[in-house]
Amino acid sequence: MAETIENDGTSPPAAEAPIRFAVLVLPGFPLMAFSSVIEPLRAANTLIGTNRYSWITVGLQQDRVLASNGIAIEPDYAVATAPVVDRIVVCSGGNADQIVADEAVAWIRRNLQAGAHIGAVADAAFFLARAGLLDGHACTLHWTSQAAFSETFPHLDLRPDLYVIDRRRFTSAGGVGSLDMMLEMIGRDCGPELATGVAEWYMHSPLRSDVDRRMMPLRIRTGISDDFVLSAVAIMEDAVEDRLSMAELARRLRVSADKLERAFQLKLRTTPSAYYRILRLRRAADLLLHSRLRVGEIALCCGFRNASSFSRAFKEHFGDTPGRARRNRSVAK
Repeated sequence: MAETIENDGTSPPAAEAPIRFAVLVLPGFPLMAFSSVIEPLRAANTLIGTNRYSWITVGLQQDRVLASNGIAIEPDYAVATAPVVDRIVVCSGGNADQIVADEAVAWIRRNLQAGAHIGAVADAAFFLARAGLLDGHACTLHWTSQAAFSETFPHLDLRPDLYVIDRRRFTSAGGVGSLDMMLEMIGRDCGPELATGVAEWYMHSPLRSDVDRRMMPLRIRTGISDDFVLSAVAIMEDAVEDRLSMAELARRLRVSADKLERAFQLKLRTTPSAYYRILRLRRAADLLLHSRLRVGEIALCCGFRNASSFSRAFKEHFGDTPGRARRNRSVAK
């Protein structure tokens, strides 16, 4: 079994057996995250002229699996017959919180016992967490599911990063964040020069620093480029349930309330309190779609005094009631 995480990252050992990856694709998986796992491995092999990596695809059954965009792939194996590998990547879309697949979990556990590293992209951390496979490890997942994930698994160390690699667990927020994670892993296995070469192969920006990995997801999903406003929004996100006053928010930022107001008006053309209210409603929408909390519980989690005031605010913003939005599993944000 190739133990690559301990590699000192100087050069790829040419004589070693390939590091074997398996991608477990669950129905509705995101094709971009899937490609961001496989393609860097192919590029790495091409650049070094040897098969440093090999990979297979695995499904719950050996039938076609539809991606979220309708494209189908035919997995190489079903979990019942899939071999033991060095690394498993679970790839799932926004329904990962509902998927129950005991046979797949049993296969993953067999691989863990043999020394495999286990990972997830996009929302698949939900699948691993429900099986207890992320206990004791830091992790991340797609930002639309983070609120529900925190409510469901309060004991887990969820981080708002593009990706997290923690010993024998690795998770990414999906999309090109999966590519960043794979570049990090290739760099650890084979050295930073190869990782840079793979990034350049795909005309991707250089590998990001630790600070960038923490701030980039927030910057991407909000579209905010100003660091001061972004810091304010980060505090708001951490205090959705507490519903901070704007005076308290300004105090935490060590600025005057007037400066906070001017910055939001200049950069976002709205007030801090109005932005905070929309943020709380969006968090509530995520919890409706991805958690089993009751509407009243969601109201309290998102800083509303009661279910009726929350329902009024939700309908005013989204044009639908929380109950109908949950039944339709669709909210236009």
